[in-house]
Amino acid sequence: MTPRQQPEHTPDGHFVVIDGRRWRATDPDIPEDVADRLTKHLMAARRAVGSAKRAGDGAAEAAARARVHTAKTGLGERGTPWWEQSDAERRSRWENSLDELDAD
Repeated sequence: MTPRQQPEHTPDGHFVVIDGRRWRATDPDIPEDVADRLTKHLMAARRAVGSAKRAGDGAAEAAARARVHTAKTGLGERGTPWWEQSDAERRSRWENSLDELDAD
């Protein structure tokens, strides 16, 4: 996949296929500005995981991994599948995740 190329989606749109492996797709109903903020939190948390690992700081690594999980949950990539949630549950999921990440 090239940097600007969109990954292949399964016919139902629930998963993306990257290097032959299925991954849960981001909830397509998340407003673009919210998805951008969640993605920025995700990328920062992933960088923090790497920094903590290089420093040998287990507590910082665990905290960063928890932030990764929160961001991915907010994006709909973890937890209850977004296609099984009501519109209100989906909105609550991304709003709660963003609130938690913004508070850090």
